[in-house]
Amino acid sequence: MATDTGQSNQQNTGIGEDRPLKRGPLSKWVSSSIQNPERAYRAMFYVATVFFLFTTLFPFYWLLVLALTPQNLLTNVGLVPNGFNPMSFVTVFERVPFHIYMFNSLVLGIMTTVIVLLLASLAGYVFGRLRFPGKAPMMLAILAISYFPPAAFLIPLFELFTGNVAVPLLGTSLVFGEQLYLNSPDLFNTPWAMVLPFSALFMPLSIFILTTFYGQIPDGLEDAARIEGTTRLGALFRVIIPLSAPGVATAGVLTFISVYNEFFFSFLMNNGEAQNWAPLVGGIIGLQGQFDTPYHLMAAASIIGVLPVAILVIVAQEKIVSGLTAGALKE
Repeated sequence: MATDTGQSNQQNTGIGEDRPLKRGPLSKWVSSSIQNPERAYRAMFYVATVFFLFTTLFPFYWLLVLALTPQNLLTNVGLVPNGFNPMSFVTVFERVPFHIYMFNSLVLGIMTTVIVLLLASLAGYVFGRLRFPGKAPMMLAILAISYFPPAAFLIPLFELFTGNVAVPLLGTSLVFGEQLYLNSPDLFNTPWAMVLPFSALFMPLSIFILTTFYGQIPDGLEDAARIEGTTRLGALFRVIIPLSAPGVATAGVLTFISVYNEFFFSFLMNNGEAQNWAPLVGGIIGLQGQFDTPYHLMAAASIIGVLPVAILVIVAQEKIVSGLTAGALKE
């Protein structure tokens, strides 16, 4: 009896041990990921890449769909164009002088980039190669400026650039018998009304990038140039900047793209006319009528306007990637 009972318990125990566990798809995936982590990393990388490409490229695809759809069919737009109307890209230049708006944006971007790179190179050399008290707090203060919203500077800058700020000149009341004032220049509808705010807004990032690069250049190279009779300024432009070409290119490209796509000051510092240096955004808004909003033309103008930046990124992508990665490493 005891023997039969023991055998029966062993059989029951064996049946319980041999019964397979029921696992769901999530449990199976977790178990497979633990056994083969590289496969899991690869799968997550592909998922993240597909998601990033979809969220990045879909707006451009949607713009293309709108641009190719005839205006009378825009009320029923799907994932594919309702028709094929490439004349929208031609009509953009017939409605407004869009080529002049693009030229204005290119000029504003180039002017701002030159100013930013020149001043940021000098500041980057000071912060990256010299030692002086208070360097870290000053660098933090410069970076903190970039976190202020542009709207915070709108009213002061608008008053300043429209000639509404008057500074009293000390002592003039004693000399001339009346108080004299120095009025701010009227820069409204001029490129400087946009270039100066752009330079101030986008310079902190360039200073940070160039400071990182200039700080990695060996001191021996600059010392050798100084021994040959070169000044610090000469060593900067003859030794430091050429050796930091990826960082300079990165700062320049990022500044140009930011200025080219800027909307806030570009919209408020001029009246939107092409002859008054209104940038790309002025041309897109100028396509609107009083009672009509041609979305297909605005989409076509957006695609045309983004082409110079897309070409610039494709040409300079190696410099941008190497600049961002090299700037993050300290050799």
